Amino acid sequence: MKISVMAVGVVTVAWCLFFMDRYVLGEDDFQGLLDLEETPSPNPLMVHLTLIPGAAAKGAVCLDGTLPGYHFHPGFGSGANSWLIHLEGGGWCNDIETCVIRKATRRGSSKYMEKTLAFTGILSNKAEENPDFFNWNRVELLYCDGASFSGEGQNKAAGLYFRGQRIFEAGMEELMSKGMKNADQALLSGCSAGGLASILHCDEFRGLFPKTTKVKCLSDAGLFLDATDAAGGHTMRNFYAGVVGLHGVVKNLPSTCLSRLDPTSCFFPENLINNIKTPLFLLNAAYDAWQVTSIPDNV
Repeated sequence: MKISVMAVGVVTVAWCLFFMDRYVLGEDDFQGLLDLEETPSPNPLMVHLTLIPGAAAKGAVCLDGTLPGYHFHPGFGSGANSWLIHLEGGGWCNDIETCVIRKATRRGSSKYMEKTLAFTGILSNKAEENPDFFNWNRVELLYCDGASFSGEGQNKAAGLYFRGQRIFEAGMEELMSKGMKNADQALLSGCSAGGLASILHCDEFRGLFPKTTKVKCLSDAGLFLDATDAAGGHTMRNFYAGVVGLHGVVKNLPSTCLSRLDPTSCFFPENLINNIKTPLFLLNAAYDAWQVTSIPDNV
């Protein structure tokens, strides 16, 4: 497969193309990034929240058991049969306490999700801001499971549902019914925890379409590293071990990785990307202020 990597030389807190004003994704590679300090344009497109009506019957629910949701703006003109699916990010919860706290927020319940969302950056409908995707069908699949759309389990005592994988599947089924099944080309993107999800689900997304459909994936700020931190510990590994164990993520990790490594290792992109068959773009900051506290100086 082909993997394209771009490191942006700025100090950042794993922020995403979703909030960028513009970037250019060429046919085979990234062509460049415009000024990162541009301010968002006024009067962005506001897109209403849609809950997935059939999700509950599939057990595809948020942490608190409410329906998952998405924001969708239809494509037009030359982009009418092109689809961009953006997986929302927002960290993880790795124990009962943090998941209980999370389920009382928009990251764990549709009760608290924004009813309308500004579509900017990669989701903008303005050609001057988003020349490559402005007229595509653009979707933001909201993140309410706490494990990068990959969990499978439940904790009845705490009233927690770990159903990230089912949410992803229900979301894709819903969008296929909205016309994505007829796509000529499709891009699965994601930011931070959503960027990890775009890696985890890349080949699965490819498998939804016939071979004639052009499909690629983009992970923005999703390359979290399994490395010894400055204090000699393993902050990310210990954290991810909690996520993987609590949410039952192992059930949805690729066998190509699990046959070689432990489940926690298989939640790190560095152990996944070589076996992904679908073209994958990796965009990460050269100096990520969030991760720099957890990795050594020589990485």
